[in-house]
Amino acid sequence: MATESKFHATLRPEGRILAPEEPLGARMRQDGGVSSSDSVFRIAVLASGGGTNLQAIIDRLHGSDGIEVAGVGSDKPDAFALERARSVLIETAIFPREDYPDRDTRDEAMADWIDSLDADLIVLAGYMQLVSAGFVERFRYRIINVHPALLPAFPGLDAIGQAIDAGVRVTGVTVHFVDEGTDTGPVILQRPVKVPAGGRDELEEVIHAVEHEIYPEAIGMIARGRVRIAADNPRRVIIDGPTESTD
Repeated sequence: MATESKFHATLRPEGRILAPEEPLGARMRQDGGVSSSDSVFRIAVLASGGGTNLQAIIDRLHGSDGIEVAGVGSDKPDAFALERARSVLIETAIFPREDYPDRDTRDEAMADWIDSLDADLIVLAGYMQLVSAGFVERFRYRIINVHPALLPAFPGLDAIGQAIDAGVRVTGVTVHFVDEGTDTGPVILQRPVKVPAGGRDELEEVIHAVEHEIYPEAIGMIARGRVRIAADNPRRVIIDGPTESTD
C-alpha cells in the first residue's frame, strides 16, 4: 500500500561521497550488474507538476532489472506526479514551502526522507525548487536533472523559449548531475533536436518525447555502474559501453 507523509528535520549523517573514478552505482553494486543487500537500486524522484518524466521512468524502469522507484516527493500537495506514484503504490511525501522556516530546513527534512528510503539516486523530474548547497553536498554525484537544451546553452528557466528567441536551428536535451549552480553540473548525456518549423508547441512536443527517452536511459546506466567521474577532471563524465543512437 502506498504511504504519504510530511517530514521534519532531524540530524542524520551526511550521504556518502564517491571517490573519483568510482562507478556512480557502486554504492549498491558488487559486480557488473545492479546489486545490493536486497538486489535493488532505489530511486527517489522529486517533482512539482504533472510528472510526465516520472511516468516515463515508471514505465521503463520501475520494477525492471533490479531498479525501483522507492518514493516520489513534491513541494506541491496537488501535483499530479503524486497521483501517478500512488496509482502504482509508490510511497509519496510532500514538503510544502510554507511548512518550513527556510529552504535549508525544508531540504534537510527532504534529505532525511530520502535517506529513510535508502535511495541510491535522486532524480529531479520537473522539480521547480532550487535545492540548497547543503542538500547537494549531502548527496554529491547522486542528484540528476534533465534540462530542455544542450547545456551550457540556454540554462535556467524557459530554455525552449530562449532557443526560439536565439534563432538556433538545433537545440536538445541534457541529463546532468546537479551541483550548486543553475544547470551547471557535469553532463551525463545529451541528445540534439532540430528546431521544427511549426513553432514552440511542436518543439515542446519533440523535446518532451526526447526527455522521456534519454532520462530513463541515463538512470539505467548509473544503476548499472556504467557512469564515472574522471579522476583528472571532476566535470568530465565517463560512460562505459555504448549509448543509444542520437540520430
